[in-house]
Amino acid sequence: MPTKNDEASKQILSTKERMRSQKIYMCDDEDLMAEQEQCLEILYDFNHTRPSEGKKRAAILNDLLAEVGEGCYIEPPLRANWGKHTHLGNHVYANFNLTLVDDTDIYIGDHVMIAPNVTIATAGHPIDPDLRRQVAQFNIPVHIGNNVWIGAGSVILPGVTIGENTVIGAGSVVTKNIPANVVAVGNPCRVLREINERDKEYYYKDLKIDL
Repeated sequence: MPTKNDEASKQILSTKERMRSQKIYMCDDEDLMAEQEQCLEILYDFNHTRPSEGKKRAAILNDLLAEVGEGCYIEPPLRANWGKHTHLGNHVYANFNLTLVDDTDIYIGDHVMIAPNVTIATAGHPIDPDLRRQVAQFNIPVHIGNNVWIGAGSVILPGVTIGENTVIGAGSVVTKNIPANVVAVGNPCRVLREINERDKEYYYKDLKIDL
């Protein structure tokens, strides 16, 4: 005969399946919150490392995230909902105050640069106030391609894909997919222009590359 614990296990499995399926679910499940607390404990250790403890930081980051490629560096403080749903490629750099609302998967490619105070969110809540009172939530994965640069204070919203080599200007709110090889900026974020030959000659406004 099924026990109460068996029924609870079935319920938590069902909720987890809904978390990863883009369906609405109620995010006040006690077992889920207890599991998230484990992430917060690891984050506490990461965020309280000393600047000289690079190896310790790297080890904690590997425990926290789903995947960490070679040569990755994240400057504390880091915030994450789960950690284990975030996948880093090789040589990812993130400056301080990166927030990962990773209630489902965030995929970040190789050689991605993330400026300070960036939020990458997979989670959202319904517009309907009755559902929000019930703490309804949905999650849609985010994909960030290779060689992307995300400017300071940007927000990447659920379901967004950013193509490789693209630059997202500071303060952007990215609500829709952004193609590869462009500069995009604004709220909502829109393509400003394509990356072109002039960018090989000038690195900022009228400042010439002299390497």
